[in-house]
Amino acid sequence: MIKGKSINLFLMDGEPSSRIKCTLQNWTGIVYKIPRTMLENCKEGSNDIVKHLKQTGIYFLLGEDLNSGQKAVYVGQAVARKNGDGLLCRLLEHKRNLKEKYWADWNEVIVLTTQNNSFGPTEISYLENKFTNLARSAGRYLVKNGNEPNVGNFTEEKESELLEYIDYAQIIIGVLGHMIFEPLLKDSKKNSKKSPVFSFKGKLKAEAIFTNEGFVVLKGSQIDPSIKPSMSNSAIKAREINREKISQDFVLMEDILFTSPSAAAGFVGGSSLSGNELWKTKDNKSPKDFNF
Repeated sequence: MIKGKSINLFLMDGEPSSRIKCTLQNWTGIVYKIPRTMLENCKEGSNDIVKHLKQTGIYFLLGEDLNSGQKAVYVGQAVARKNGDGLLCRLLEHKRNLKEKYWADWNEVIVLTTQNNSFGPTEISYLENKFTNLARSAGRYLVKNGNEPNVGNFTEEKESELLEYIDYAQIIIGVLGHMIFEPLLKDSKKNSKKSPVFSFKGKLKAEAIFTNEGFVVLKGSQIDPSIKPSMSNSAIKAREINREKISQDFVLMEDILFTSPSAAAGFVGGSSLSGNELWKTKDNKSPKDFNF
């Protein structure tokens, strides 16, 4: 049985596009979502955010890679310093250093810490390693990290505690609109949509299914190498964003999510195409025949 979760979201400035504080009942962790333009507003005051951003924690710089147009993330860590600086100081260093070689094209940050500042250097190295690998494994965001931090040595009890922290943090980050760590194709027990497999009509061997998020073209599917004049701008952009997921033989090396069967059909066929006409099940049903 799947258990529900109750998450508290506090709009610190009264607007959903501004700073958001997130907590979960019976969880010592705390999460902040902060626009890049609002970092300076976290320097002074009596708000909890001022205290928490002086602590040790993990952060995610979020934006878009300018070369590919793909969503991108940089996973980092910050240790509380003797002068009282911690997370905020490190984030402001990122903001002011526009020439940093690993990434400067971010527009918001998500910060993870604890209510009681209980993280030490070893814990955040472990968390940074785990979050970086989870993001790479999910394949949704371009991960900008170069070096991989050392996991370190832990007791079974401590590692269990940190893994539980990661589970809760992933839930909140997803609620905040960033599915960084969620694989496109989840365990069927967690996926309310039990979709049939749709095959692409014609010479191309491509398959797709519905998920809770949209229509996913599956790894191993062939796509047309040519781009016809009728191909939509969105389909062309999708080809550009996902070019590293396409082999030299024009076969998908990863699953790719689309908003609709027609968007997926245009991507696969290289033209403006109807998803309901091109995607069919074994018994010749189209996507419109299902209540998805």
